[in-house]
Amino acid sequence: MSERILIVEDEPKLAALLADYLRAAGYETACLADGLAVAPSVRAHPPDLVLLDLMLPGRDGLDVCRELRTFSQVPVVMVTARVEEIDRLLGLELGADDYVCKPFSPREVVARVRAVLRRAHRPPADGVPGLVIDDDGYRAIYDGHALDLTPVEFRLLRALAAHPGRVFSRDQLLDHLYPDHRVVTDRTVDSHVKNLRRKLEQVRPDRELIRSIYGVGYKLEE
Repeated sequence: MSERILIVEDEPKLAALLADYLRAAGYETACLADGLAVAPSVRAHPPDLVLLDLMLPGRDGLDVCRELRTFSQVPVVMVTARVEEIDRLLGLELGADDYVCKPFSPREVVARVRAVLRRAHRPPADGVPGLVIDDDGYRAIYDGHALDLTPVEFRLLRALAAHPGRVFSRDQLLDHLYPDHRVVTDRTVDSHVKNLRRKLEQVRPDRELIRSIYGVGYKLEE
């Protein structure tokens, strides 16, 4: 069964062009032109990925992405004509998995869609050689070595390893670290990342597993 891509784009010609290229690549497609229609559509007919334009009538793409993340983890690729860095980063902080800037090649969009779907379908930590996350035992093993992690460090590593290659903002990571939603500063994440890195490097000093993304947050290398 083909994977289904929901294209949310208010320019009919561009939406049709993207649909043609995605169908040629083997995907099923559906198109919407209004931001207000996205959440009801995803609830009623969950797609495998949402290709989401930033500038939409009814409701802009950032608000749509924020709403989707309240009930769905469907992969989202943002499409934007705005080139300001803040919009790119804000899209990622809201939970988008990737972004494409207009003007773009339709082939580039197909390649991004394929890459994001490949990540989404991969089992947790499958793309991280040597890393095993044991949820039942609340422990992590790296290259055969059991890591001496605090509960918070374990939750941090588990969150990053669940989506290798995905960028997490500090606020997103805080939600994983403290289920009781206690009030802490986002710089607390930096401290935990530093300690976790040190323990990982004790096993593999030649490899930087957790990468900082300037101005955004962190990701686990694939």
